[in-house]
Formats: sequence, structure tokens, C-alpha cells
Amino acid sequence: MVAGGLQPPPMEEEEEALRSQGRGVIFILDDAQLEVAQVGKTYQLLNCDDHAAYLRKHDKNPALYRPDICHQALLHILDSPLNKAGKIKAVYVRTHKNVLFSINPKTRIPRTIKRFSGLMVQLLQKLSIRATNGPDKLMKVIKGPVTKYLPLDCKRVGFSFAAAKRVAIHEYVAAVDDKPVVFVVGAFAHGRIDAPWVDEELNVSEYPLSAAYCISRITNAFEMKWNIV
Repeated sequence: MVAGGLQPPPMEEEEEALRSQGRGVIFILDDAQLEVAQVGKTYQLLNCDDHAAYLRKHDKNPALYRPDICHQALLHILDSPLNKAGKIKAVYVRTHKNVLFSINPKTRIPRTIKRFSGLMVQLLQKLSIRATNGPDKLMKVIKGPVTKYLPLDCKRVGFSFAAAKRVAIHEYVAAVDDKPVVFVVGAFAHGRIDAPWVDEELNVSEYPLSAAYCISRITNAFEMKWNIV
């Protein structure tokens, strides 16, 4: 039994829009392989190491089940000085099953993949995660598409090794004006982002980069631009 076709609760789009206003960066992790299934008597987040036999039994390719990619990407976003300085305005994740959820940039993601997996199971089943010391929702499943939560005047940039336009990311960021910038980064082992609504797709290296390293390049470039140390 796979959790994938979940219907999110009513969502105040104005809340998301207000949070993402002003100069800053918005990250969207696209096509993240976060799939929950009942394995034995418990619900678990599927991964290639622990569930290879289960995945093969259900005609799925174990190599594609890499929740660690999304985990590492989120750690690099939320741990960055750019985020600690309040310049990351919003973070969204779209899963391979097309479930969309938002993450409050003030959230502290679990350090280990085991605890992260448990958190994702809870989120995808209960549709939200509340702060332990208050009523605020740190993570919540929201109704797509993600574009309706983005500022109207933002610049939308996708990343792909296959993109024709190659740039030096520090030079690109230095030339960006002060309107919000949305970066779409793939959170998968193999593939290409599905975001036809971006203004442009960029290639930032002659070598394939992990999502986490690509994000580190972006955050570092903005930290240099805005003198965040």
C-alpha cells in the first residue's frame, strides 16, 4: 500500500506568498523519491539499501529510491549561512508521486537518514508536522502546482547538466537584481527536472553535480554577493 495520492487540507495561499516576498532565494527540490509503503506491519520510507527485495517484488528499480539525496539537499539549504541570515524565503519539495510540501526555513532537519525517514513517513501520512514548542507547522503538504506560491516578480531558474547554457554561478548571481530568485534542483539519482515554467535552464559545471553540491554553489554565491559570512 503506497501513500501517494494524498489530498492536502485547505491551504492559505496568502500565507505562503507573504513568506516568500522580498529579496531572497526560494528553493524547489523536484522529483524527490520519497515514497511510503507498508512493509510488513509498519509504514516505511522506501530506499535502495533496506528495501531492494521489496522494490524488485513490486517491479520497481531499487536504484531510483534515494531519499538520501533529498535529505542531503535539505541539510545544505537549511544549514547554510544564507538561511541563517534569513535570506532563504521558502523551500518546497515535489515528490515523484507529485505530492507537494513546503518546509519552513526555520526547521531543523534531522541529521540522520533514519530519523529523516521517520519524519517523512509522519508528514506523508498526517500531512503536516508541527513544532514541538508551539502551534506553528514546520512542514505541510500543500495543493499544487508550486507556481501559485511563488512571487509574481520572481526569476525562475532550473538546473540541468543537459542544459545548453553554461554559466559560472558566482558571475550569474552577481548579475541578478534584487527581486526574488527561484532555483529548481533535481532531487533524484537520474533524470531531469520537470519544470517547463522556468525562465531558463542552466548548466553550472562541465561535470555532473550532486543536488547538495549544486545547492552549496548557489548559497555560497549569494553569501558572497550579500557579504554573509
